[in-house]
Amino acid sequence: MNKLKAANLYQSELLPVSGKLVERYNECLKTLGFSPTELTSFSIDGIGWSPEIAEEKKELLYLNHGEANAHAIIISPLQKGKPVYLPTHTFDRELMKLVFKTYGNKINDITRDSAICLDFDQGIDAFYGPMDVLKYKTINIHFRLINNLNKAQKKQHELIEQFKEGNNFIDETLHEKLLQSANTYGDLRNRDLELPELQYSVSSFYTRAFGGVYVLRDFISDIIVFEDEKWYKEAINDTTHDVLMYHINHDELIEKLRNHLIAECDLDEVVKTPRYDRVKKYELSQQLKETQHSLKEIFESKILYKSYLNKIDINALKKINCVELYLERLEVSNEYKLKDMVDVDLYHALHQPHSSLEPMHQDLIWKLLINVSPKDVLFLYWYDKEQFYKTYETWDDSFKDWVIDTIRNNI
Repeated sequence: MNKLKAANLYQSELLPVSGKLVERYNECLKTLGFSPTELTSFSIDGIGWSPEIAEEKKELLYLNHGEANAHAIIISPLQKGKPVYLPTHTFDRELMKLVFKTYGNKINDITRDSAICLDFDQGIDAFYGPMDVLKYKTINIHFRLINNLNKAQKKQHELIEQFKEGNNFIDETLHEKLLQSANTYGDLRNRDLELPELQYSVSSFYTRAFGGVYVLRDFISDIIVFEDEKWYKEAINDTTHDVLMYHINHDELIEKLRNHLIAECDLDEVVKTPRYDRVKKYELSQQLKETQHSLKEIFESKILYKSYLNKIDINALKKINCVELYLERLEVSNEYKLKDMVDVDLYHALHQPHSSLEPMHQDLIWKLLINVSPKDVLFLYWYDKEQFYKTYETWDDSFKDWVIDTIRNNI
């Protein structure tokens, strides 16, 4: 990952945490029912997740109580707009945007001397089966302040009102209580510490639960796509829900997405795009084992690119150029069939979200499509960084150099 880090492409927007903020973060962990960290410094993302603490605890989703109960921690207003690097759901980023949009000023005030624990409550205490993901309707966001600061404020107000009554202003015991409250919490009289719960309506989304599940709503029919074959096989035995179910590797999935106007692929247009060029270069990289030049040099030089194309096996060459060959044949005769000439995985890799989809749905469908056939390194980085980082580790250094340049040139 060193090359990615040097290029600022690996978790480069984390917020450093040290000193008093570590204490507050630990108070949040304890408030949420988790054990505190022993680290004296670490970094966090927009939702309060820390890669260093995840490594320390040997638990990636250490802010979750099971797959059904996700939480967040806010210790600084600087978390606003920061990426969420390991979301439990694709809507987690939207939840944080809603929180900061609604309570931005209050967060600025509260985090001066406190911190906020967030509970994302979808009304499900625990998952019992994969079809439970259909229960996601509304997310209620609950807030808790560490050290019960809002309760301390209420108590301080009560003491002040008591002080104003009769001759209580000479009550030394009351004086002591007021001083103790002020020394512990400061003057809370004019601070707005109330954070009423927020609600977020869920439509289509992806969740990490059950090995990864896409729930596609608001279309002709509800569709569920499983990444884990074990949970898919369990889910198809369910006869109580009127939904279409697929495993992500099913060939018929892409056809169904096209039929339901969720995805589309116009090959005549696709071949003109940089995305098509990246997919072809990825395909060529899979065929080149020993080269006299680096892949970066090959892909950046038209002469070298053509030279190496002509060195590979003829069947591999036909596969890489299958779309262009198919389109050329179509100009001569419409007897040629796409399924007979175009590689299935390559064809799937060239699909895109349907142009009629809303931006939020487009991002979700891009994530799905790029995982159906992950051949575009740029879009894999954009829409599924976690999978990108895993795949990146399997590439040779020469290909990594080209990938890094490709991403940096498109930021």
